[in-house]
Amino acid sequence: MAKLVRGFRDIFEPQSKNFTELENCARGVFSLYGFGELRLPTVELKELFVKSTGETTDIVQKEMYAFEDAGHRQLAIRPEGTPGVVRAYLENNFTQNAPVQKFYYVGNMFRAERPQAGRYREFEQIGAEYIGNSAPAADAEVILMLKDIVSKFGAKNYCVKINSLGCDKCRPLYRQALIDFLSKEKDTLCENCQTRLEKNPLRVLDCKIDGARFAGRVPTMQLCPECQSHFDEVQALLKGKIDFVVDPMLVRGLDYYSRTVFEFQAGDVSQNAIAAGGRYDTLVKNMGGPATPAIGWAMGAERVIAARGETPVAPVKSVYVVSMDKSCNETAFNIMQSLRAAGIRTEGGLFDKNVKGQMKQSDRCHAAYAIILGTDELAQKQATFKNLSTGEQQKISFDVLTDEVKKAL
Repeated sequence: MAKLVRGFRDIFEPQSKNFTELENCARGVFSLYGFGELRLPTVELKELFVKSTGETTDIVQKEMYAFEDAGHRQLAIRPEGTPGVVRAYLENNFTQNAPVQKFYYVGNMFRAERPQAGRYREFEQIGAEYIGNSAPAADAEVILMLKDIVSKFGAKNYCVKINSLGCDKCRPLYRQALIDFLSKEKDTLCENCQTRLEKNPLRVLDCKIDGARFAGRVPTMQLCPECQSHFDEVQALLKGKIDFVVDPMLVRGLDYYSRTVFEFQAGDVSQNAIAAGGRYDTLVKNMGGPATPAIGWAMGAERVIAARGETPVAPVKSVYVVSMDKSCNETAFNIMQSLRAAGIRTEGGLFDKNVKGQMKQSDRCHAAYAIILGTDELAQKQATFKNLSTGEQQKISFDVLTDEVKKAL
């Protein structure tokens, strides 16, 4: 018997409706902020993710689904969305034609990490990228847009943390101070962090094993005047509009971030980020384009749904059409299509089954009403309309059936 691959899953109704509701909620907010949808390919060149996210990141070292195709190309199934968005921005010449762009995407990502509670090897991300605006207002805008989506969807008990990682001017000094501090602790670091120490010491603060124990002990970032001014303005724009805390330990796990970074966190587990992002002003240039500022974020759909609670969306009331005789099948089918054309959710069509079997199926479909058609009804050009909760029923003429069903629903 065929079996599901470990780390993947099937999502049926009503749980699948949570994803649809979140996606629709996000699309509505994106529209208000002027963001347009970009549908990304599932497969990209492997080097796209290696160069953009960094060779020392967990994504590249441990979690990427990479393979060689028949043309001997090194490909990867996308583990995140930002590199693909920037690649599309450059490849379609937006740098020349329209450098300021607001994109959003909705799609599944793939990471070959060990499956654990609430984490899967295929998961959905909803993300936004604002390219071409260096102003602190862009940082505040995307953070507040994310808040609007999360709040409108109904996620509860989340907190917002922000920090600044500085720029190429101020970060090298902090990087060296961090190396000097962590070198004294090198023997106590996990194997991954011992490697990160020289290549990317900020990643140690993000480590699931070592990061928390250094809180309050590591040197703090001394921002250059430009970065400090930028961060101060971001905070000023956010105050009064969203509750947030500045967390100097907050770093992001990807190499391309600079200046503002942020996380929306819910729950008390180690993997508690439901959405996160930051500014990446050097990524476009590092990928072959001109120097272009940008900021973005991604939310984990599964995590946002869990933060709200997997509350099934209220089912739409439906009608089930039953045919009692073969001679009634065509008329019953035509009634089904007429009701659907009028915007009424209609099920039925199991005309090879007897009446008992069809009524049992109406129960499985959670139908609110049944429309029953037998030879007597057909002769009288009427249908029996039955309330499946109360058992009450009445005869309704074919020519007013649709209107009467609409009233009942």
